[in-house]
Amino acid sequence: MALSNPGGKVVLDLNNPVFQKNLFGLQKPERHAALNTLNKLLHLSWDQVYRDNGLHWEKIVSVQPPQGIDALYSLRITQSRRATATRRGDVMCLLTIAPDHDSAYGKK
Repeated sequence: MALSNPGGKVVLDLNNPVFQKNLFGLQKPERHAALNTLNKLLHLSWDQVYRDNGLHWEKIVSVQPPQGIDALYSLRITQSRRATATRRGDVMCLLTIAPDHDSAYGKK
């Protein structure tokens, strides 16, 4: 799938039930940090997401994406946790929040 507009604003899709369960299961300080990151994402363009040193947006190469999905990505959502996501045009679809840094990459 071609990326529609690399400089376009990020649109968040938070509707994945696993992501919601992970988000609401975080302890209060981490949940607030995650919500702050999500708020930050709403104000960024895709070019800014790619360049942001705090988010560390990167393609996950150690896990085969499901059929119909071009690639899986990870980004830092709190100091100690990473989220997994996909991209459809300008929409970032959040999938999970890993319980620890390495599990976002399928290493555990």
